[in-house]
Amino acid sequence: MSNEPTSAMVGSQRGTRREFLARNAMGIGGVALAWLLDQDRLLATPGKIPQQRPVFDLLPKAPPRPARATAMISLFMHGGPSHVDLTDPKPELSRRDGGDYPGEVVYSFVNRASKKLLGSPWKFAPRGQCGTEISELLPELAGIVDDVCLIRSMHTGHNGHEVSIRYFHGGIPAVTGRPTMGAWLTYALGSEARDLPAYMVLSDPGGHPVDGVHNWSSGWMPPLYQGTVLRPKDPRILNLEPPPQLRGVTQRQNLDLLRELNRMHLERHPGEADLEARIASYELAAAMQTAAAEALDIQRETAATHKLYGLDDPATKEYGTRCLIARRLVERGVRFVQLFLGGQPWDTHQNIRANLPAVCRRTDKPAAALVKDLKQRGLLDSTLVHWGGEIGRLPVVEGSGETVGRDHNGQGFSTWLAGGGVRPGMVYGETDEFGHRAAVNVVSPNDYQATLLHLFGLEHERLVYHHNGQEQRLTDGRPARVVREILA
Repeated sequence: MSNEPTSAMVGSQRGTRREFLARNAMGIGGVALAWLLDQDRLLATPGKIPQQRPVFDLLPKAPPRPARATAMISLFMHGGPSHVDLTDPKPELSRRDGGDYPGEVVYSFVNRASKKLLGSPWKFAPRGQCGTEISELLPELAGIVDDVCLIRSMHTGHNGHEVSIRYFHGGIPAVTGRPTMGAWLTYALGSEARDLPAYMVLSDPGGHPVDGVHNWSSGWMPPLYQGTVLRPKDPRILNLEPPPQLRGVTQRQNLDLLRELNRMHLERHPGEADLEARIASYELAAAMQTAAAEALDIQRETAATHKLYGLDDPATKEYGTRCLIARRLVERGVRFVQLFLGGQPWDTHQNIRANLPAVCRRTDKPAAALVKDLKQRGLLDSTLVHWGGEIGRLPVVEGSGETVGRDHNGQGFSTWLAGGGVRPGMVYGETDEFGHRAAVNVVSPNDYQATLLHLFGLEHERLVYHHNGQEQRLTDGRPARVVREILA
């Protein structure tokens, strides 16, 4: 830009006041005209800007078209389950065990790179009436495979944990600060549960998963839509009950006073999303005192149900308890429930022969029990269950000797879905003959998101949130398709 002064800057030196006003189309005359047009409501509304300030709440909302799913439980498997050892048998990989991979390998850790193929140490066999081949490491999944849609062609194109996790949850690889799937669903549809949070996260005794709170963030949406985290042990919600001396009438009076003060402040500062969310959270907390205690009380379940989820076995008790709580939550109208594992236990860089069976023993029975339980209660048709991680594992070996493992693989891996309008007993997509790259009917996280929204009666291109003067979408305008082949 030139540093020379303009005539407008020095109007008194280079021209008259009348000349200054004449040169400026947006001068006082323009301001006056705009004011008059606004008084007569003749100004056009700027494109893509909401005409009224949106109201944010969790009241149940009907989707624009009929929905197959009304709730979702996501069993997110951080770290990258090894699909070539669990869900995607590769005879050629086993046949050429110990030989060199014939193509280019996309590594994560080049310093530990190898092209030596590692055939799966575990056997696969056809399971169920559908005949889908499942590894001996997942006997309980094998028992529900007729209710499962197994996708073998997931692809992020990124091998890192965080970049792929954010892609799955927020719609864009690597980018933080965006709303996650649970936030989008509760923003669009609210919740049937008036006295429980709409979006609930069941955390792990081992701590937060990789990428921490970004996994359940509401991003630039109001905090009302972020996940409510339940502790991994009792009491799962701290300070839910007030002290004895504050219960009853005293608590009600305190809450009424707080609500009035917040209302007065909100009238002076309209549009403060944080304040609106805080008011809603106070009201929800009061309602939860009875409802949450009842929903989290698994002792109300039968002994047979406890056994189904593996609560009688130390190996499965903890994860089984959380899966059972997840069923109780969706049964009571919670829209979205997500279970995470602390750290990344599926990240089997080394000692895969011991580490992979251990995490399978911990999670396989509870995950299958969840599907069985939902089905026998008539809830599976309307509840979508997801199982899967952010990446898979490479077909080549990492390390040497008895403690070998597998490196990251975002080029091709598996996930499965059950219920909620998904076709049961089917396999969709393929990886190449070694399991490295998705080769047939590739499914990206954006395709996955578009398909999930479709099952909930939503369209990924039309579900919009206005932020910074722009229309924001979960799939962010990226290529995304509804995978109609897997719909029932």
